Amino acid sequence: MSEQQMGQGQLLTLISDFGDRDVYVGVMKGAIAQINPRLTVVDLTHHIPPQSIAAARFCLIHAYPYFPEGTVHVAVVDPGVGSMRRAIAVEFAQGFLVGPDNGIFSGVLSQSPAIRAVQLTNPDHWRTPQPSKTFHGRDIFVPVGAHLASGITLKQLGQEIDPLTLVTLDIPDYQETTTGVVGCIQYIDHFGNLVSNIPGSYVQGKTWYVQAAGLRIPGYVTYSDVEVGAIIALVGSHGCVEIAVNNGNAHSRLQINLQDTLQVFF
Repeated sequence: MSEQQMGQGQLLTLISDFGDRDVYVGVMKGAIAQINPRLTVVDLTHHIPPQSIAAARFCLIHAYPYFPEGTVHVAVVDPGVGSMRRAIAVEFAQGFLVGPDNGIFSGVLSQSPAIRAVQLTNPDHWRTPQPSKTFHGRDIFVPVGAHLASGITLKQLGQEIDPLTLVTLDIPDYQETTTGVVGCIQYIDHFGNLVSNIPGSYVQGKTWYVQAAGLRIPGYVTYSDVEVGAIIALVGSHGCVEIAVNNGNAHSRLQINLQDTLQVFF
């Protein structure tokens, strides 16, 4: 790699379900540093629920707009690691996506379609030509991401594939009704807030409430609009209707889980 490439201050982000108890994340960063120690690496999160492709998909959708063009996003939530699922790199308008072809990028690509995509078939840009069957994050994905962020072109990474063949993850959509909108819980954050797939635009300027788990939950603007410990519905920072408990945990209190149904009434 040339000195010019090594000097590039490109951004690379990481998202995984590895947590912070084990060395997996640190080892991936070591693999990146072996290729280009000058890269800036940003941890989006490593606390995706184990094997939850849908949660990683959601987080990527809400993270990528905050990064400059050219950023490389490496995602390692990969329950199919070692199987016949493809390892891919995708170019889109804001940068690049590197990870397993399991639908993890389908949310981002629904907003900013793929320009081109490749299957990672060239081991010259892996950490080793004999990668672990259980740790493609270390041996394939972050080395490829580091090379991309350092100036390697997409076509050098492997065989070009039709972006239309990329796997999409089927996420239940919201539906309008005569009285409101029916949707589901698509993400549960660290605070136990239950984030739905219903856009906040539906409730803007309206008096509204949410029906979920047999409860009628009034819609407000801020947490402080209700007493401590009260259940509240509001539009969160993701721009979606969510259920929360002021100074509490809605997930543990209400026992509402991913893909459970809720309905917004006006």
